Amino acid sequence: MIRFTKSSFELLFRAPRPVKRIVGIFADLFFVTLAFWSALIVRFDTSDIFKNLDYWFLLAALIPLTLLINVRLGLYRAVIRYISTKAAKSIGLAVAFTTLALVFVSYYSSIPLPRTVPIAFAAFLVILVGGSRLVVRVILLDTQKNKKEPVIIYGAGSAGRQLAQSLVQGHAYSPVAFIDDDKRIQKSSIQGLTVFNRNQVSDLIAKYSVKRVLLAMPRESKKRVARVLSSLENFSVEILSIPSSADLVGGKAKIDELHEVSINELLGRDSVKPNVELLQANIKDKVVMITGAGGSIGSEICRQIISQQPKKVILMELSEFALYKINGELQKLADELTYDLTIVPLLGSVQHKNRLLTIMRTFSVQTVYHAAAYKHVPVVEHNVIEGVRNNVFGTLFAAEAAIEAQIETFVLISTDKAVRPTNVMGTTKRMAELVLQALSDKTLQSRGKTRFCMVRFGNVLGSSGSVVPLFREQIKQGGPVTVTHPEIIRYFMTIPEASQLVIQAGAMGKGGDVFVLDMGDPVKISDLAAKMIRLSGMTVADDSNPDGDVAIKYTGLRPGEKLFEELLIGDDITQTEHRRIMSAHESWLPWEELDNILIKLDEACHQFDHEGIRRLLLQAPTGFVPKDGICDLVWNAKEKSL
Repeated sequence: MIRFTKSSFELLFRAPRPVKRIVGIFADLFFVTLAFWSALIVRFDTSDIFKNLDYWFLLAALIPLTLLINVRLGLYRAVIRYISTKAAKSIGLAVAFTTLALVFVSYYSSIPLPRTVPIAFAAFLVILVGGSRLVVRVILLDTQKNKKEPVIIYGAGSAGRQLAQSLVQGHAYSPVAFIDDDKRIQKSSIQGLTVFNRNQVSDLIAKYSVKRVLLAMPRESKKRVARVLSSLENFSVEILSIPSSADLVGGKAKIDELHEVSINELLGRDSVKPNVELLQANIKDKVVMITGAGGSIGSEICRQIISQQPKKVILMELSEFALYKINGELQKLADELTYDLTIVPLLGSVQHKNRLLTIMRTFSVQTVYHAAAYKHVPVVEHNVIEGVRNNVFGTLFAAEAAIEAQIETFVLISTDKAVRPTNVMGTTKRMAELVLQALSDKTLQSRGKTRFCMVRFGNVLGSSGSVVPLFREQIKQGGPVTVTHPEIIRYFMTIPEASQLVIQAGAMGKGGDVFVLDMGDPVKISDLAAKMIRLSGMTVADDSNPDGDVAIKYTGLRPGEKLFEELLIGDDITQTEHRRIMSAHESWLPWEELDNILIKLDEACHQFDHEGIRRLLLQAPTGFVPKDGICDLVWNAKEKSL
């Protein structure tokens, strides 16, 4: 006697497709035979039917016809684990055509067949052919389910249902329940899974030994997602999220491509829909140049620009690799565009005015986004002269070249660290703002063509040097997660949103404007680190929980680092037509006075006079209040040797 065990089914499931088709064919022929004789027995209630040669003739004619019908309907092409309504329709049609074949063979061969027999035959065939496939599918899914990790899906909407269906057919996760805040569907069953409320998460985690919760809320607001994450972060489970609705609709990602919860979801900040007119004002049908095109902000500005139909995009970058990378990416994007776009990748430093002027004149540049800068506080603090040369004089040379080349619009990417700076980096960026303010006034008086403005904002998520990727890496390594100070806070914004707002702010400038972006609420970095640890399915190791998974280590403020950043020097601020962009009215120096400071600063840099550089930065109206002494590594080494 043949016994079908679980291992027998697993052996069959692992068999090649041709073998499975042959098994399916023989199974269906057996089911046709069984359904045929069962229908006759039900009708005649006697075993004498087996002695009737006419019935054997009918069966012999029916079997090849059934095989032909099933093959034509693609019944053996369907994969049982992915069986769907389409496959069920094929089974129904196969049963109907097979029954009709039985009736026609009986009629044309003049073999009498009671009218109830085809009906009984069809019923038995549906049960045997359809039921067998359903049973095999259940056994297969049950076998796979035991090998897959149990997960809870948060969100029982269309995205959650699609995710559940995709996971059932996959090999990694097995959904055990839905969680949803909609009371109307709670306690109901969707795709065989019960929908629970948020208060039952703890019980479900314990019952099914769940280690991961999958967030299926792509269309919900960031604020609502943030509230959900806050409610889940105290459970020892990792939170994974499905791609955004934009990526799903655009075909850039699939529903089951899970990823770690983005920091944007954590912060709960909803971006504002951009003003298309402002986005296109300085870009559409124009020649646009981006300095520092390979940096975090510069590269995203490039991506935003090419979607607004510029005539030509000039990429200027000091780093060969960064230029190679962004040029390759933009060329791929350009190939998918419906309009002709020329991308010009150029190596060069903003400290070379002649190079800048030659580029601007040669390509008839109309708009410049000046993103080239040294921005890391400790690095600039240790390399003061290069920081001053690049951030102050690089901006000066780019602006002067723009005036001579009669550029229409020049936009400086500034920073919140320029407000009451405690470090050299912030001070050099404030000096860059002063340069543009003074040159703007000078240009307006001489009726020049170039319109200058600057856009000031805080930290961007995911940029080079950002704490977010650093924290993720440290958590993966088991910690500790390093934070400089327990009370340090920062403003955060996504790179795409910041870049869009920079472009829109630049379109609103009238000359010398200092625009400030609304960064939302400040974030305490230690709280951010703790959230990221908990949402990774780990616990924070501290005095109250010494056996936790990942500790937070406080390393002390770095040279020039502040506990908190500001966006405004004074209180004189005006709301613009865009609710996320404000205009600040900051103090500035006339060009004659500022030029005198710049000449002395240039000489001090040339003479390697760090004390003179610091003295000039303190004299200029930058609000510079240094927290530390001179930290330049070369200068300190030289002082020690003396």
